[in-house]
Amino acid sequence: MAGYGVGPGGKATDNSSDSSLMFGPPAASAGRVEILGAALRELGYIEGKNIVMETMWAETVDELPGLAAELVRRNVDVIFAPSSTEVEPARQATHTIPIVFAFHADPVGIGHVASLPRPGGNITGLTMLLTDLSAKELEILKQAVPQAGRIGVLWNPTTPSHAPALKAIEAGAEKLGVKLGIVPARTRDDFPVAFATLVEERADALLVVSSPLARVERNLLAELELKHRLPAMFGTRWNVEVGGLMSYAADLDDLTRRAAVYIDKILKGSKPADLPVEQASKYQLVINLKTAKALGLDLPSMLLALADEVIE
Repeated sequence: MAGYGVGPGGKATDNSSDSSLMFGPPAASAGRVEILGAALRELGYIEGKNIVMETMWAETVDELPGLAAELVRRNVDVIFAPSSTEVEPARQATHTIPIVFAFHADPVGIGHVASLPRPGGNITGLTMLLTDLSAKELEILKQAVPQAGRIGVLWNPTTPSHAPALKAIEAGAEKLGVKLGIVPARTRDDFPVAFATLVEERADALLVVSSPLARVERNLLAELELKHRLPAMFGTRWNVEVGGLMSYAADLDDLTRRAAVYIDKILKGSKPADLPVEQASKYQLVINLKTAKALGLDLPSMLLALADEVIE
């Protein structure tokens, strides 16, 4: 295999090395690593034989730069950084080691690649284009709660792609004729305060902008949604599986599997600059009917008919 990797403990090996930089505890994010590993095995990679895979987990966003720097010191062949939250510290740590993302929300808008067809530099992968997606999520949420005159927006200032997404959400709200209550949440501890603020402001529904923190803390968000009886739209089906009301999102498992193809090409000699960024091709509307009933929400039959999956 191409490349000269660094194995666990810093020992040089003859294997290629793929290292993952992940936000969140292993229990919340291990599934993505497993999906990536399975996809690489399908491409002929065997752990310990022709590839060494390492994962570094950051409990907080502040830990990511130090972990990214450690991967660079180990001189790994490829860094897998799933979203913009992980890509940014990896980008700051190296301009030479290839970085592959799986569901970056806005790689061009925040300057991680020059363009989708010609990314340039050392970063490439797959995108779900959060700016367009967030506006669509707002539209579907309004269909689910047609009486909503004020919709809360929960966003994370530590997620690089959220600033441009907010602009798209604001433009969408103007077209729909709804007012927004925009509340930031940087950490888990901010979520209860954010929900209380939105209830005080009389929000009728909530759009949670997709982020690694919202995925990691999906159980807490589902609990707060039910506690405050605030129908919510989330950015991943994972949020809905644990009790969130609904999501309209790219298939993140599919994007993670497709990221393995980029890693394979890079390990075989391709340059990230020459690998076009691909867009998500699968989007799913998932609705948790049990949660809707708990919230006393009678969802339109037309919306239920459009759902790719209804959890009962």
